[in-house]
Amino acid sequence: MTRHKIILNPVSGRGAGERSIPLIEQGLRENGVDFDLVRTERPWHAAELAQQACVEGYDVVVAAGGDGTSNEVLNGLMRARPSGRVAAMGVLCVGRGNDFAFAVGVPGGIADGCRALAQGHRRAIDVGRVTGGWYPRGRYFGNGVGIGFDAVVGFVAARMKRLTGFASYVVAALETIFLYYRAPLLRIEYDGETLTLPGLMVSTMNGRRMGGGFMMGPDASPDDGLFDLCIAEQVSRLRILGLIPKFMNGTQATHPAIKMARARRVTVTALRGALPAHGDGETLCTEGQALTMELEPRQIEITGVPGVA
Repeated sequence: MTRHKIILNPVSGRGAGERSIPLIEQGLRENGVDFDLVRTERPWHAAELAQQACVEGYDVVVAAGGDGTSNEVLNGLMRARPSGRVAAMGVLCVGRGNDFAFAVGVPGGIADGCRALAQGHRRAIDVGRVTGGWYPRGRYFGNGVGIGFDAVVGFVAARMKRLTGFASYVVAALETIFLYYRAPLLRIEYDGETLTLPGLMVSTMNGRRMGGGFMMGPDASPDDGLFDLCIAEQVSRLRILGLIPKFMNGTQATHPAIKMARARRVTVTALRGALPAHGDGETLCTEGQALTMELEPRQIEITGVPGVA
């Protein structure tokens, strides 16, 4: 029987993780899933637990939380690969954004997620690696890296106490217009191309969505061997406001200040100013100078994807 290690973040979704444990345990048992559940206790604990689960021979390691928990579990699984210990990854959504789960096709509800884990359908996905900022030795990501405006939106949303989910990111975006609107001068290098411009935002996407509802890479696929880039030039505050609904609908490519591209390797350097950045919602730096994103094709198998053979 397939052995599952459930790594649950109890503080995910402002305590939704802890409250979801009875539902998760009931759902897994009803679907005949063999599992052990462990709670995380500190930052990066999920990565350590995931790596240890591979050593212990678990077949599937499941992130039960939000995007941060998924990112840590992904990092733990990738760090276990050199030892030859390979496990598939699952996701049970109890966080705020759940953009990684959306990217790979995992259902959002706990009941549907447990059912999908039991069915065991899998797909192999690409994994990104970002180097620079607070991680000179690199950190893996599954959904995307945001540099500039969208990173600050995430920082602002994380500080909100009353709002959660997509609503918190919308309000944070409105606040950020007045906090962060003067773009640094950037050099952006990707697969032989070079752009130099005042860059409000550079999103390097393996998935399609950030912030629970902003379609930064509307045509992206996590298994096509390429990042989807969304580059926004400096615009006025009023134009930033007008861009927000376009990002919600995934139609930003029609705006003259937006450039979309695809690449396997991307380097962003601040020639003037600095880079605030996040990877899968986790802070990479607040005032970085250079970041490099590289794609590693089909590194991880995701299980619990309905309709995938």
